[in-house]
Amino acid sequence: MAIAVVGSLGLDTIETPAGRVEEVLGGSAAYFSLAARHFSPVSLVAVVGSDFPDAARRALEHPDLDLTGLEVQEGRTFRWEGVYSRDMNTRETRRTELNVFERFRPKLHDGIRSFRNVFLANIDPVLQREVLDQLTDPKLVLCDTMNYWIRSKREDLLEILKRVRILLINEEEARELTGEPLTHRAARAILSLGPETVVIKQGEHGAFLQGRDLYFTAPAVPIESVLDPTGAGDTFAGGFFGALTRMGRLTDRTLRAAVVYGCVMASFTVEDFGVEGLLRAKRAEILRRADSIMEMTRFRLDDTARLLR
Repeated sequence: MAIAVVGSLGLDTIETPAGRVEEVLGGSAAYFSLAARHFSPVSLVAVVGSDFPDAARRALEHPDLDLTGLEVQEGRTFRWEGVYSRDMNTRETRRTELNVFERFRPKLHDGIRSFRNVFLANIDPVLQREVLDQLTDPKLVLCDTMNYWIRSKREDLLEILKRVRILLINEEEARELTGEPLTHRAARAILSLGPETVVIKQGEHGAFLQGRDLYFTAPAVPIESVLDPTGAGDTFAGGFFGALTRMGRLTDRTLRAAVVYGCVMASFTVEDFGVEGLLRAKRAEILRRADSIMEMTRFRLDDTARLLR
């Protein structure tokens, strides 16, 4: 079953301790789609300007990635520029140019309106609501957000959370949304806002999932050479939702597996600048990395317990 994603496409200029790239393909919808398509067909809804490079569009072209929802407007494409700290845990935004994205009003064509699986990427919650209002019978809606919307559009965001089943959010955002200083308490508090499940992204430490009767954590894939963490969270979301959709059921076991595959896909992103790592990802390596996470977390107390008695 396919996934519809509504988010941003843009051109990023990125500087990290490993180097610098200019105007490479970026945006939440790009990272999500290029991760999720490894598991499930994806229909992308976004806007770009008339200057969107042919090479960037070709990077998105794939039999399992439908671009009929991509709108091209006269003008310049969304642009972002950021510089990362030495440890890459923090970054400074040097430039944000919304351009045509400032006028973006998602219009779903008839084929996408009937989608049951929808990812609302990190965009204005007012736009997220407009998307939900156009869907005929959504079954599984996942949502992402950020500090800016938590501060500036809090009431709109809270209304959205009542209509989504799973929220993906990072630690800092979870604490700001709930006012809870401890991440695990913040995760449980989010469940009272509407979602039945919340996934807390923890960067180099992996992610954990909190449900009403389920808790699961998975480490990140150990990567020796991290070049660029841009888009890792959106890539995690693509791996998580893509795997969940491919498995076709929403159970404790499939949710746990989806967290693992989210961590796996994020590991490809950080290995190169922009989306290049995702474009090189192959199924055999995806499965190998998933196995490595499962091996890292496998532990039986039976033998060692006797030594502790």
